Amino acid sequence: MTDAFDTSADTRYTADVVALTPDGHVLLIERDWPPHQGAWALPGGHVDPGEDSRQAAARELAEETGVRVDPGQLHEVGRWDQPGRDPRGHYVTDAYRATVPVGTPLAAGDDARTARWWPLTSLPPLLAFDHADIIAKATTGS
Repeated sequence: MTDAFDTSADTRYTADVVALTPDGHVLLIERDWPPHQGAWALPGGHVDPGEDSRQAAARELAEETGVRVDPGQLHEVGRWDQPGRDPRGHYVTDAYRATVPVGTPLAAGDDARTARWWPLTSLPPLLAFDHADIIAKATTGS
């Protein structure tokens, strides 16, 4: 994955984080804004000018959940750029995986209504965007 992005005004770049605990939980936020308001999603958001997607992922994780990781602790999962993956337009996301200790405290903020640890074996039935696919790749490699 590279951090060289298309500069098209029609393309938006985001970064998402699959934060996992060693005992098999994933961190999800309940979205407080459309699209998918009220749905569960991975923490993430827009890449700001002057940052790469790894820095954006670490920043968004902290802003939305209070969980802080060094960008160097984030492991690449992949890039999702399929047309139609976001109803707002053409969004491209770089997804990263982080492992955090069991019991890491959460503090929902920014675009999150709430943040919660979910067992990987019992995820909400419907996740926002294509986040179920991102979680599957981050946890199984496929």
